[in-house]
Amino acid sequence: MIDPARVRKPTDKPRVERMVQFVRGSMWAGEDFADLADAQRHAQTWARVRAGMRIHGTIHARPAEVFAVVEAPVLAPAPTERYDTPRWTEAKVHRDHHIQVGKALYSVPGELIGEQVTVRSDSKLVKILYRGQVIKIHPRLPAGGRSTDEADLPSEVTAYALRDLDKLQRQAARHGASVGAYAAALLDTPLPWTKMRQVYRLLGLAKKFGSERVEAACIRALECEAIDVGLISRMVERAAENDPPPEAGTVIAAAGRFARDPDEFAVDSGGEQ
Repeated sequence: MIDPARVRKPTDKPRVERMVQFVRGSMWAGEDFADLADAQRHAQTWARVRAGMRIHGTIHARPAEVFAVVEAPVLAPAPTERYDTPRWTEAKVHRDHHIQVGKALYSVPGELIGEQVTVRSDSKLVKILYRGQVIKIHPRLPAGGRSTDEADLPSEVTAYALRDLDKLQRQAARHGASVGAYAAALLDTPLPWTKMRQVYRLLGLAKKFGSERVEAACIRALECEAIDVGLISRMVERAAENDPPPEAGTVIAAAGRFARDPDEFAVDSGGEQ
């Protein structure tokens, strides 16, 4: 339990401040040192004899003897490794029951979708806290890794848990029957929530390259039973590279977001606009 002292409140830490006064008056006052090495030798002798062998006013014993008999035997060896500095971050629980930390995914227990959790990560562990309580501990993974505990995912017979999966399949089917079938194949696993991000990536490809191109790629991939969104991505990217360039002098203008219909500016028979 850390109890920090308030600034300019000497009554909060009298014992700490009293030691400063004791060292200043007992070791430094009236002394004259030739150099730093001389001062260091004097300090070691003073700590061992004057400070260590006096009768302490609080414990009524000699500090050097108490340290040798009581404290020294229970001291752990000094660490030889560099201190593993933890990093504290905030993360949002996504619909696939995972959070992203350091470009790796970690599952979160309970119904915390949409909630913010606190994450403490070091070189070995990732600790997830919610409202001050540790709710999950994962081993630290490199970027691109995924740590999923099946117990963190909802039961597949739960209606609300299947709702998001059905919605994803319907969204994919709007881009084509084969795109919908491909999304269903991706989610056809014992842990479909771990594949939700791949379906979102598939939808992103349809938005970027067009539904027709992704539909054609899904048809070919389903024929080969190759269920891999990375493959679909490579197929549509190569197809886009092979598109013929626009003819010289052709200007491709994007439709204005707030453009008005030209008929609104037509002149009627009465000469009014």
